Amino acid sequence: MNTSEVAKLLGVSASTIQRWVKQLELPMEKNERGHYHFSSEDIHQLKEIHEKLQAGTLLHEISPVGEKKSIRKGTVKAVENDKAMEKLFEKVQELELSLHAKADSVASYQLLQHRREIEELQDQVKKLTQQMEHLQGQLNELNSPLQTEKPIVFEQTKAKRKKKNFMSSLLGFL
Repeated sequence: MNTSEVAKLLGVSASTIQRWVKQLELPMEKNERGHYHFSSEDIHQLKEIHEKLQAGTLLHEISPVGEKKSIRKGTVKAVENDKAMEKLFEKVQELELSLHAKADSVASYQLLQHRREIEELQDQVKKLTQQMEHLQGQLNELNSPLQTEKPIVFEQTKAKRKKKNFMSSLLGFL
């Protein structure tokens, strides 16, 4: 029986039956659409719950009599679900391949970019090394002892010298 048929049988609403099942955590079977499907044992158990409630027992005080431990059952259309699952699986595989290809291209681009940056940095290091060697050479020239001092050469111009008179040249040795 379905929920509305059991509700008519017990004289309660369908939502009341659903509330009892949920609050008392009764293990009821459901069909493929998720609707409860009640067996004769389930109906008997619900009648006992209804009688206890009529006698004044509160719902939270009721513990289900002879709880059955069954697994939810439902019919599944295997062929349609298998095809849908195959399509879904294929789509997931396509997306994964696309994702991996995109990740590979991004990684390749980043590697090329890093390689260019490294080459630029190496060129800058070479230039700086050359400049440093040049400056070191200039510093060594400035700090080296003056080994080959160049004599100071004055311009030789024909300047008129005063001629010493004869007497002063003779007496100059004194």
